[in-house]
Amino acid sequence: MKLTTLPKDVTDEGTPVSVKIRERLTQARKRFHANDNIAEFIEPGEMEKLLDEVEVKMQGVLDSLVIDTAGDHNTHNTARRVAKLYLSEVFNGRYVPVPTITEFPNAGHLNELLIVGPITVRSACSHHFCPIIGKVWIGVMPNEHTNVIGLSKYARLAEWIMGRPQIQEEAVVQLADLIMEKTQPDGLAIVMEASHFCMSWRGVKDLDSKMINSVMRGVFLKDPALRREFLALIPQKG
Repeated sequence: MKLTTLPKDVTDEGTPVSVKIRERLTQARKRFHANDNIAEFIEPGEMEKLLDEVEVKMQGVLDSLVIDTAGDHNTHNTARRVAKLYLSEVFNGRYVPVPTITEFPNAGHLNELLIVGPITVRSACSHHFCPIIGKVWIGVMPNEHTNVIGLSKYARLAEWIMGRPQIQEEAVVQLADLIMEKTQPDGLAIVMEASHFCMSWRGVKDLDSKMINSVMRGVFLKDPALRREFLALIPQKG
């Protein structure tokens, strides 16, 4: 008896799209932690299928919470809304490529401290998926070879990094790595201040606590005077 080999798209027809994406990542030996970007492993049309899949599973969560979504008009479409919230909004930075950033040569040979901020950032902690809302200040010390990017582009890069489940310490490091790669400055300094709803909404329920952390690269690490200048020029936080 001759066996017929079916096309791959037919044999995979019943496989959830999340499994297909996970298999590609595993085969490529790529990490897919909560704060990783996996856009290059998602094929055209799969985000719509992933949205449908997440909706079904979110409906299961609501059912397990004993919420009558059929009879309660307030939660009738909650599963779909939450799925769209995660995939298209707050975790969008996992599923889309890095924003296209136009880079210009440093024709003016700028070599003075540049500070951008405060940039409002929004994320969610990877422990409880509770919101993280805060501000970021970015200091750049360019050189004649530094790529110059528009001020708004710093905000776009920050939004892309923060748009995934994060912890603040790792988010700032990821943002620093990305800006260093894009601009190649002599030095980079980033300070982030944020409120964490996993502290104010649950747990100790402290409404006033904030977390502040920084990353210093290049000349900001080597030159204490430059570091002090950057920190002094940041408006008082709080």
